[in-house]
Amino acid sequence: MATFTGYLRARSDDELVALLVRRPDLATPHPATMASLAARATSRSSLDRALTWVDALVLQVLEAVVVLTPRTGAPSRQDVLTAVGAGPDDASAVTRALDDAVALLLLWPDDDGALHPAPGLVDALGGSVAGLAPGTEDVDGPGGPTGPATGDDGPLAVLADAPPAAGPVLDALTWGPPVGLVPPPGTTAADAVTWLLAHGLLVRGDGRHVLLPRDVALALRGGRTHRAPALAPTSADAPVRDPQTVAAESARAAEHTVRLVRQLLTRWEQSPPHVLRGGGLGARDLRRTAQGLDVDDAHAAWLVETAAAAGLLADDGEETPSFVPTLEADAWSAQDVAPRWGALARAWLASARTPWLVGARDERGALRAALDPELSRPWVPRLRRAVLDVLAAAPVGAGLSAADVHAALQWRSPRSVPPLSAVEAVLTDATRLGVLGAGALAAAGRALLAGDDAVEALAADLPAPVEEILLQGDLTGVVPGRPGADLEDLLDLAAVVESRGGAVTVRFTADSVLRALDAGTTADDLLSRLSAAARGRVPQPLEYLVRDVARRHGRLRAGAASSYVRADDPALLAGLADDPHLASLRLRLLAPTVLVADASPSELLAALRARGLAPVAEDAQGSVVHAVAPERRVRARAARTSPVRERPLPERAASVVATLRRGDVGEPASRTPDARHATDAPGSYLTRSVDVAHATAASRRARAPRTAEAAGPGRARAAGGTSEPADLLVVLREAAQARTSVWVEMVGPDGRSQRRLVRPLRVEGGRLRALDPQREAELTVAVHRIAGVEPADTPAS
Repeated sequence: MATFTGYLRARSDDELVALLVRRPDLATPHPATMASLAARATSRSSLDRALTWVDALVLQVLEAVVVLTPRTGAPSRQDVLTAVGAGPDDASAVTRALDDAVALLLLWPDDDGALHPAPGLVDALGGSVAGLAPGTEDVDGPGGPTGPATGDDGPLAVLADAPPAAGPVLDALTWGPPVGLVPPPGTTAADAVTWLLAHGLLVRGDGRHVLLPRDVALALRGGRTHRAPALAPTSADAPVRDPQTVAAESARAAEHTVRLVRQLLTRWEQSPPHVLRGGGLGARDLRRTAQGLDVDDAHAAWLVETAAAAGLLADDGEETPSFVPTLEADAWSAQDVAPRWGALARAWLASARTPWLVGARDERGALRAALDPELSRPWVPRLRRAVLDVLAAAPVGAGLSAADVHAALQWRSPRSVPPLSAVEAVLTDATRLGVLGAGALAAAGRALLAGDDAVEALAADLPAPVEEILLQGDLTGVVPGRPGADLEDLLDLAAVVESRGGAVTVRFTADSVLRALDAGTTADDLLSRLSAAARGRVPQPLEYLVRDVARRHGRLRAGAASSYVRADDPALLAGLADDPHLASLRLRLLAPTVLVADASPSELLAALRARGLAPVAEDAQGSVVHAVAPERRVRARAARTSPVRERPLPERAASVVATLRRGDVGEPASRTPDARHATDAPGSYLTRSVDVAHATAASRRARAPRTAEAAGPGRARAAGGTSEPADLLVVLREAAQARTSVWVEMVGPDGRSQRRLVRPLRVEGGRLRALDPQREAELTVAVHRIAGVEPADTPAS
């Protein structure tokens, strides 16, 4: 009879490489033999990981095979098509799902083409498969009782005499869930349930619930496991946007985001906000930033998180830390719109941050802050890509709603469905960034997802820059299009933007002109730049405004000094100011008895003492302060480790397959690269099983007689037996699936071994649960105490 391990060994190298690429956990760490690969592929953790990312139709065919196998034996592909209710138009989709299940090693065909579930798949799918109750064979075995209704016609024949209320009760339970609440006594529904219980069409679960047996449900379903195949949802009803509209909306949003991030960097450069004690940005600072950028708090939180993800903002690491622009921000600001957008878009797509949680409360009831270290979630990059994948699969220009995207994700991975709120947040962020335009995936977003040149794609959608402005006599100006880089700098420097759209409207005010003069621009320079950019001459009111503000600019002056020195003798201070040895202090005379310096008080005191003077320090009230050297401590830095550079997945998979082939022909594992890591997966019970089982088997063989006959009759190792930990796990799982018995040699706590004939029920969590038919008892034994397993000649009873 064909086995799972035998099927795995018979696969070609290309098929094994494809398997390891689709299930990369099977190759990490490297298995040394096919038996090790089979043991890992049938483990609960690996099966759960594989089932997490299969679509709803693959889950349906898996459930159909699991349900049909104990009833009719291993089903054929046609049996599965019939079971899931596939019509002629659905056959290709179901066939694709079957091919995927086989390629993922969740199903395996025997020599006759019949399909078998992978060992352990039944437990991984859970108790209620396809909305059916657990089968009687799961408890009693193939020969166990099946209840009064086992045939397809049995329940239907009995129902001919059922009370009228029995039909609705069965209809509610037929397609699942199979558990129902017992109606109140004295009602017609309660009488119908009592009749159904008496005729075996329902069984009691507990005092308040009844259960529809699997055989009865399948008979009522007409032998099918599902109503109809779970086909992928279509986007035929989604509105299709005009490509030009999508491109224009995408470009507008991208330009707007780049401009807001630049304004954010400018604001935080001039007034950096402090870092909270627990990390993150304070709510007041976030609100102040939102007001300055003219956006709401949620939008401001997203801008801050995106800029930080792109490396444009960071904690300055000072004693009182603040968030400030980084050196990379200067290089970013010097680029054009498209490259700046590309940096933000790539950072957003790969970021694990969840800015939509800012302002919500955590488990402790505290508000979540922007840039809080606790806002990282490792699944967020995968969610962003999944949402964009759904949009990319829709027709070009299709505007899918959040509900449509959520439904598609629910079909693609029904065992790992993201919350609708997270999908809505990702779509909102993508719209703000310009990845979407008018609700549809833009060309730049499509290129970003595919890893192509998204910058070039956005640049093609951006309108040509305009380098001229129409200045008007009312101190306003209009830019007929998207301002170029130089004109944008001029407007940011000397004007206030009033509106943006197809054109940009600005206004020149006294405050905006004063801002330009404070930045170092003179009145002549500003008027010259305005004249060069203006279509025509600069209006006289604007010229008067600039000249008038420039005339008042600088009449009052303010400066800063780090320390001062005062004395009662003006001659002493005059001599200090002229002393060439103190020139580095930059002493300046503010009054006959006061000097200020650009050095710290401690540096000033040290320099004066070096000149033979005896100064003292004083506080703001003029009292003498005796300085004490402060104690300084630094936090130890963690040791840096070099990043692990892994080879591409197909190349590594091919290397693993070569290792497996060498291990299968008996080449020592020590001569195969990475084979020493075959069973040392962190947290895996195989690590302990390998060491203990090898040591136990070695000590047992050392104490055992040299010949099989010396061990007594029936003690010889049967063909197919094994003492290798990886092999015995596979043998036990295959026996549990086939419901056959095995001889198990177990080592007790005292080191003595005993040999028992058991029928494995489940192998999971490092333990074997099995039935002992001779003692009519169930036992559970740790896998590391099993020294050997041999298939039994007699079938399980």
